[in-house]
Amino acid sequence: MMKQTIIILTLAVFELTSCAQKQTTEIREDFKKYYDKFNVEGSFVLYDQKQDKYIFYNKEQFKQTFSPASTFKICNSLIGLETGVIKDENFVIPWDSVVRQNTNWNTHHDLKSAFKNSTVWYYQELARRVGGQQMKYWLDKTNYGNADTSGGIDKFWLTGGLRISPEQQIDFLKQLHNNQLHFSQHSVDIVKNIMITKDTLDYVVRAKTGWGGQDNKDIGWYIGYVETKDNVYYFANCIQSSDFNNKDFANSRLDITYLILDELKITKK
Repeated sequence: MMKQTIIILTLAVFELTSCAQKQTTEIREDFKKYYDKFNVEGSFVLYDQKQDKYIFYNKEQFKQTFSPASTFKICNSLIGLETGVIKDENFVIPWDSVVRQNTNWNTHHDLKSAFKNSTVWYYQELARRVGGQQMKYWLDKTNYGNADTSGGIDKFWLTGGLRISPEQQIDFLKQLHNNQLHFSQHSVDIVKNIMITKDTLDYVVRAKTGWGGQDNKDIGWYIGYVETKDNVYYFANCIQSSDFNNKDFANSRLDITYLILDELKITKK
């Protein structure tokens, strides 16, 4: 009798565990309409933490790697803080007086304003101060993309060898949210704070854009996660275009994402 009870309990636990671990996926090829609207190609992935569910558009790109461009600023910020090169979000790096096309960059910046404005020169100087050895150490330790720093300490995530897939972006964001990366809570809390792009009564969005070039195409990113009262949704939108004169390219990274999130009733209340 005791043996039979143990077997029944074991089977019950196994069934419950199996149910809890059953991950589901949904393919939404109808999201193509949003990419067509802005004359770009690309892919979208969303991970619903509560339901343990992935939603894909163009799943073929899920494991394809691209230059991270400015989405690397999330990791670069963490590394800068962890190495002590910058102590907090108010750490100023003086403008080098080089006038750049983006007028928002032509001033002194601290970490929070550099992240918000995606100020390339600030993060290039930050990377130079971190140095090649420390940078490579933390990329390996974090398992960030292919962890390739070839192409120069201040260019490897822009025009160098660093590559990351939408799958790896989602995994990195999960670990960041769940405090599972090898960084102190101090560093993580600061980066999570500067990542906030929307803060409403119903949800908070933490995210970062990216725009680079690869294989004679513009590559655009918008990655991040939405926190609601009872769930977290991680997303990665990666767009590509061979039309370098596409005036909608920059805005479409965000616009496509929010059109999808609204359709899924994640950000639309």
